[in-house]
Amino acid sequence: MGISTTSHPGGVTEIVVDAPPVNALTVRGWHDLADAVTAAGRDAATGAVVLRAEGRGFNAGVDIKEMQATEGHTALVGANRGCYAAFAAVYDCEVPVVAAVHGHCLGGGIGLAGNADVVVASEDAYFGLPEVDRGALGAATHLARLVPQHLMRAMVYTCRNVTAAELHHHGSVLEVVPAGELRAKALEVAGTIAAKDRYVIRRAKESLNGIDPVDVRRSYRFEQGFTFELNLVGAGDEHRDAFVRHGAGRGTDR
Repeated sequence: MGISTTSHPGGVTEIVVDAPPVNALTVRGWHDLADAVTAAGRDAATGAVVLRAEGRGFNAGVDIKEMQATEGHTALVGANRGCYAAFAAVYDCEVPVVAAVHGHCLGGGIGLAGNADVVVASEDAYFGLPEVDRGALGAATHLARLVPQHLMRAMVYTCRNVTAAELHHHGSVLEVVPAGELRAKALEVAGTIAAKDRYVIRRAKESLNGIDPVDVRRSYRFEQGFTFELNLVGAGDEHRDAFVRHGAGRGTDR
């Protein structure tokens, strides 16, 4: 369990998140994921990265139970910094990152998938930002890379989810496949990328990041400031306590 890395012939590095029950990551988990993605990109033998998960879904955000069980704001700050580090690691990875999404992709999952270079998804995948219902904000920066502006706003305000098929329609999901074929499809797409000239593909990644109209790091950090405000006025704790009290247990993003 946790974060594991496997190097495949042909230059594909596979990073797998396995944090039962729903892949909601602890503070340490987010930093471990950031370290794994960064290390994969720095390895000269890597031509592309596949980021996927085991279990019920791709990612359910931060571990809210850890946050509410920790005195003060240590876990809140840690989760903010951990998410920031992991999202940035995917974006800044020196080679393209292919996100393979199944089941739920919520909160922090949106940050990971939204910053990936390519997204493939299973037929059961769905995407959403339940932040408003958790007394938090964040990752609209990354959701805006997956859906059009007005849909992004509606999703933030209403906490509505969208399916992989809808994202395929918008062009942000490359392919939608049966769940049993997801890993193979992601490895296939990554293998096609990794077969290219390694120096050229790394410069391609660098150049595409350089022409992005939005600085995703700065934009996300701006969003995080409002999460701190919500905590200062008590809204964050109130909604997180209600979430834990109602038995949901884990998950959503910062």
